[in-house]
Amino acid sequence: MNADLLAMLFEINHYALKVNLAGITHEDSLRSPDTGGNCINWVLGHVLSNRNRVLELVGAPPVWEAKDAERFRRGSAPLTDPIAAMPFETMVSDLDRSQEEIMSGLARLNAEDLAKEAPRGTVAHELAGLQFHEAYHAGQIGLLRRIAGKEGAIR
Repeated sequence: MNADLLAMLFEINHYALKVNLAGITHEDSLRSPDTGGNCINWVLGHVLSNRNRVLELVGAPPVWEAKDAERFRRGSAPLTDPIAAMPFETMVSDLDRSQEEIMSGLARLNAEDLAKEAPRGTVAHELAGLQFHEAYHAGQIGLLRRIAGKEGAIR
């Protein structure tokens, strides 16, 4: 896995996220599935929370402070209180900002950087795992988009 391939995969994720988020309002982002689970607001927050780790691995500053990201960590409670929700427009802006930082950071990495040890193997392995994790949640947002009453965005 090289930095160019990782950059391409994160670009695909960003595209899928942006297409699935298009036309979603803050109110739409708070709609949860009737059978349980998280709303778009929480899932996007989870993606951004995980992007902090991606940004760390590519040598870029985090998009969110740890206290903001904590609300969206794996295993955290579903978002049911609209007051506890982050403004959706801010989150979409933060997604774009994080994308720019990820692309810049990946452009600076060489093969030696990617081969360095990381908690889950090498930096490249960890970035690949985080990219897959993000792609999974981009797909969830596509389904949550329909629950919010919008047409599917990726056909």
